[in-house]
Amino acid sequence: MIITDVLSYDLRFPTSKFADGSDAVHKDPDYSCVYVVLKTSNPNLEGYGYTFTLGRGNEVVLACVKSLSAFVIGKDFERDILTNMVGEGGFYYQLTQESQMRWIGPEKGVIALACGAILNAVWDLWARQKEVPLWQMIVDMKPEELIELIDFKHITDFITKEEGLKLLKNMEKGKSDRVSKMQRIGAPVYTTSAGWLGYPEDKMRALCREYLGDGYRYFKMKVGSKNFAEDVNRARVIREEIDKYPNTYLMMDANQKWDVDEAIANMEKLAQFNPLWIEEPTNCDDIIGHAKIARALEKINKNVGVATGEACHSKVMFKQLLQQNAIRYCQVDSCRLSGLSELLAVLLMAAKNKVKVCPHAGGIGLCEYVRHIAVIDYCVFNDEESFDRVVESTTHLHEHFIDPVVYRTIGSRKYYVSPLASGYAKMKEQSIADFEYPNGKEWKIVENPKKKSCCQKNKKNSNKKCNWSYCDLGLIVGSFAFGYAAYTILVTQK
Repeated sequence: MIITDVLSYDLRFPTSKFADGSDAVHKDPDYSCVYVVLKTSNPNLEGYGYTFTLGRGNEVVLACVKSLSAFVIGKDFERDILTNMVGEGGFYYQLTQESQMRWIGPEKGVIALACGAILNAVWDLWARQKEVPLWQMIVDMKPEELIELIDFKHITDFITKEEGLKLLKNMEKGKSDRVSKMQRIGAPVYTTSAGWLGYPEDKMRALCREYLGDGYRYFKMKVGSKNFAEDVNRARVIREEIDKYPNTYLMMDANQKWDVDEAIANMEKLAQFNPLWIEEPTNCDDIIGHAKIARALEKINKNVGVATGEACHSKVMFKQLLQQNAIRYCQVDSCRLSGLSELLAVLLMAAKNKVKVCPHAGGIGLCEYVRHIAVIDYCVFNDEESFDRVVESTTHLHEHFIDPVVYRTIGSRKYYVSPLASGYAKMKEQSIADFEYPNGKEWKIVENPKKKSCCQKNKKNSNKKCNWSYCDLGLIVGSFAFGYAAYTILVTQK
């Protein structure tokens, strides 16, 4: 089977309209993705993959995907890709280590996001070819087969391939029982949908009550407000609501807002609300800073751990976080890394250090991906049973997928239902058509003079932030350039 074409789309969803996804740093995200379709010589078989962004900049990732597509088109799927995925000169490295393009990474940022979209589509295609869900394809692999698909480059000082194989073999015991449990029950989840930073107090209270009534017992809130007293008040509000039910838990997420010492000082005050963790308390690249915060929390409130991972751009960063004992919770992101070969390496390293993997989700399609990751982690890498081993979930944008996430409530906990459909995830054709930027139907309002734009509607309220289009920015830059040119001419004439 030959890869005959790589189609790619810039898809954006206007979530900033309602402050969905808002936090201390990303105040007005429009959940977006670069969506990839691998066309093949088999007219009945395609692969689908994507990577996640927050809107502006999505076109940059799209351009990188288009550049990398030249290294994919024409490949024989079985001979050129599957038989040598991560071996020397293998397909995975042909993309992630391409000798010229790696300069704009390497293995991070735009190049990693673009590689992730393509490689996610490759794994999706493989699972569709086998007619099984992605999680099942990986769980069914023998340790000797799976180990050959994991990227060990630059992590062998922490875990060798031989150590990894031994760990996978040890996990074979009881695997069938764990698979059965995931099929009957699923992976336990928490929700972030009630705690976005842009939500007013009355909306938070209403959403907490709604989700409690729906069976949720784990809630995450955003912190990092400009006025720290607001963080304290918001934590009090959520605690007041969720403590009306037994066995409820709170988590906090600063989204990299604080400096290291600032994070420690703030957590001294927020620890009274007994959160399970503080997520991304400081800059995502600051390994030593996270370790310092973790040590400080041991003295402040040892029940509060450090969590991070959604912005960790490579397996090497995770290796260092684990080596420094900087995290209690590993929040690997299914789209930030360069596909499953790198993600599986992170699961393996976390299992070695017995660090709980609580994957980051939300966005557009991340929940659809992590429901697979959670099953793989529990069945193949780490079988620890723990009340605080939970997976992120949100209620946004699932309607755009062919096989959207489904939840079940058992007792006082909410769970992801393990997917049954073949592949990883696939979006609806109509959603692709409607939300493709900038020409999709949902974005046509910007071009329709009869409909008021965001800025026109908010003209009377100058304090309200708007989403500027590239045309708006172009007018501003153009006006400035014209004025400057006129001024230069006048000065020259004088």
